[in-house]
Amino acid sequence: MANERSTEMRLPSLSDLFSSQEERDDAKLKRIYEIPLDEIDPFPDHPFKVRDDEDMQNLVESVKANGVLTPATVRKKEDGRYELLSGHRRHRACKIAGIPTLRCEVVDMTRDEGTIFMVESNFQRSKILPSEKAFAYKMRLEAMKRQGQRTDLTSRPVGEKLSVERVSDESIDSARQIHRYIRLTELLPEILDMVDEGQIALRPAVELSYIPKLSQGLLWESMEMESCTPSHAQAIRMRRMSEEGKLTPEAMEAILTEEKPNQKERIILRGERFRNLFPPDLPVSKREDYIAAAMEFYGRHRQRQRERDDAR
Repeated sequence: MANERSTEMRLPSLSDLFSSQEERDDAKLKRIYEIPLDEIDPFPDHPFKVRDDEDMQNLVESVKANGVLTPATVRKKEDGRYELLSGHRRHRACKIAGIPTLRCEVVDMTRDEGTIFMVESNFQRSKILPSEKAFAYKMRLEAMKRQGQRTDLTSRPVGEKLSVERVSDESIDSARQIHRYIRLTELLPEILDMVDEGQIALRPAVELSYIPKLSQGLLWESMEMESCTPSHAQAIRMRRMSEEGKLTPEAMEAILTEEKPNQKERIILRGERFRNLFPPDLPVSKREDYIAAAMEFYGRHRQRQRERDDAR
């Protein structure tokens, strides 16, 4: 069970004597507790990724040296366990560091209130991937809709503030941009990864999200094969062809292999022969560097071979 950090006895202050019961109850909710990690559940479908990267290692070292300086925020569930609203990285750092508890602020919230709080608090991060924004915005708007707030963009009474506009007021993204991000949730995970990696820009990715998942799978295979991605104009054409039932694998390949305005020269490697030459964990975006390094190595090998032949 959670243990309250401070249990020191003290006489009631004037504020304690003259405050309302509601104020005293609210004050209790803001006390800091040490809660065992195994009593804390991650937020369901948490859209923000927790990576075991260099930043995480730095956080682990900080937690080992100084403890968790900023408490996480949890809500108590109906089953008596705790649900993590903010602090997933701190929770992971404590687990890696071998610290069995996490400093937490316990708040009284419903699941929908917790969803909105979770999204708002995690948007304070310095780095947020497009996929993280996409699912976070979607979760928040769905929670607001369940609370009875309108989320559509049409037929609203004069003066009524839409949920998406309220969210926009509290973020750096416009209402239109928020809808673009939410469209990304309709992408195949492999294509969404390419958006996160910067291989596909937001606008063409939005167009591709309107293509059925089966066709998206064929498109992803074609992009892998050709080592290229569609421009915005090409993505619009693909969406229109899909709506007309004309987006065949052959049409995808023809569009992808077109010369783009800023592309004067390109080499296309087709077939399993070339695909199997790349390490399986090598991102598509790194293939050009891999090929260049391999050619430079082979060039040095040829030069050494010529020098040996000349010395004979």
